Amino acid sequence: MAKRLIPAFNRVLVEKIVPSSKTNTGILLPEKSSKLNSGKVVAIGPGIRDKDGKHIPISLKEGDVVFLPDYGGTEVKLEGKEFHLYREDDILGTLHD
Repeated sequence: MAKRLIPAFNRVLVEKIVPSSKTNTGILLPEKSSKLNSGKVVAIGPGIRDKDGKHIPISLKEGDVVFLPDYGGTEVKLEGKEFHLYREDDILGTLHD
């Protein structure tokens, strides 16, 4: 049975993108050069409400590639995979090709 986690409020579930440890020409890269500071949005919460009760939706959508802070987030393991939960405010930006 597959589990699906729906984040609460303005939380975003992100699967970090593991960078390649080898270049196209076969050169091995040191571990320090392969930071995990980007990820793919897997699920988003419904958003939050402001002081007046108006709904504020999340500006991200599933499938977006986002730039993440070096620290923060809550680690979550589902079905052997590692995910991280971030508040929308903690996401630094989206990455586009």
